[in-house]
Amino acid sequence: MSESIGTLYSWYGHLYSTRIFAAAAVAGIKIDLADGYTHKETNKTPEFLAKFPVGKVPAFHGKDGFRLVESSAIARYVANLAPNSGLLGTNIQEAALVDQWSAFADLELDAHRRAVLGLFSGSVPYFKPIDVLTRERLLTALDVLDKVLLTRTYLVGHRLTLADITVATILQKLFQTLLGVAERAKIPNVVRHFDTVVNQTALKPVFGTTQFVEKAQQYVALPSLQRKSTCSRPCPPKGEARPKARAAPAAQEDEEDEPSAPEEPKAKNPLDLLPKSTLNLEDWKRAYSNLDTRGPGGSLEWFYEKYDPEGFSLWKVSYKYPEDLTQVFMSSNLIGGFFNRLEASRKYLFGSLGVLGTSNNSLIEGVLIARGTDIKPVVEVAPDFESYNYEKIDLANAAQKAYFEAALAWDLEVAGKKWADGKNVSRRISFPLLIEY
Repeated sequence: MSESIGTLYSWYGHLYSTRIFAAAAVAGIKIDLADGYTHKETNKTPEFLAKFPVGKVPAFHGKDGFRLVESSAIARYVANLAPNSGLLGTNIQEAALVDQWSAFADLELDAHRRAVLGLFSGSVPYFKPIDVLTRERLLTALDVLDKVLLTRTYLVGHRLTLADITVATILQKLFQTLLGVAERAKIPNVVRHFDTVVNQTALKPVFGTTQFVEKAQQYVALPSLQRKSTCSRPCPPKGEARPKARAAPAAQEDEEDEPSAPEEPKAKNPLDLLPKSTLNLEDWKRAYSNLDTRGPGGSLEWFYEKYDPEGFSLWKVSYKYPEDLTQVFMSSNLIGGFFNRLEASRKYLFGSLGVLGTSNNSLIEGVLIARGTDIKPVVEVAPDFESYNYEKIDLANAAQKAYFEAALAWDLEVAGKKWADGKNVSRRISFPLLIEY
């Protein structure tokens, strides 16, 4: 092997560095691993940040002084140094396909893997509908990949490319976590492709041995918190305000000439003056997050036991202008924007709205659980609240009750249009960035 082309700041086994080392191995190129690299220490030092201001790894520093971050860019750079390796295809069309499948691996496989595992890590509250939906999307993407590989050994052309390597690095992590025996049985061509890639002579030392899980990992709440809370620290006593999400430190104000004027007291919200209810909305949100929606012991059963029709009301919600809806993801973003603008009423509200149907043929419908018996004081904090229709739900009406339950379970179907995507107004939930620092 030739002289090293430079140094990679990372560690062996790091998902996003594996594709770089694998590309280098196939291309016959040597890359040194930085001596003494300690993650979240080395990449926080002034020396490192002077070279790589974003502070991300993997980070490459070439012998010629060239510096580069982002694993896909570094792997492509390495592949370009050995054009005869075929890693980037043999013509511009194959090169485009290599980019396509590499992006597919990152956006359709790895993004969903990280979203599910992020729910398990405790970095965000566990939310079962998101877990279920994200796994479904992951399996859908794998099914697409399996069909493509039905008649192919490799993704592009007739030899190994960077696309195969990128997919294999992510599959290795999936096989170790979210794809058990049952899931792997549904994607035999994907499994075969993975075995073909990792058993290449040049790649065996890079990938090592893969420990396949028997069953896909599932969320397990801590025993003391199960069916109670998703707090990673002790929760406040019942009735106290929940702590706000940690914000970025405020700018220093030490040089302020004189103290700020005291804030005027805020007017009491009329909803806070309502008689105390037997339904605690925060308890409901935790139940909905942690329990299956339907079935014995599910969140719907919990809700019906606690529901207080004098303190809360239920509402069917529908977007007034379905003819303006185009792409499903854009409609889903419309719901997200509406919910964001309801922030001031979050403590008085729970909601589940979804996009039903397909692109250019869809509806936005769902339900709200609101404090009090009038919806307007709860939703008028959102400037666009009048873009929606609100109809009170009567649980004594079987059809209205079925609608309410289906909207919460995310299996609502209206006029032949099935639930395609959904969002909830709940506790504040933010997912980790799908990048590695």
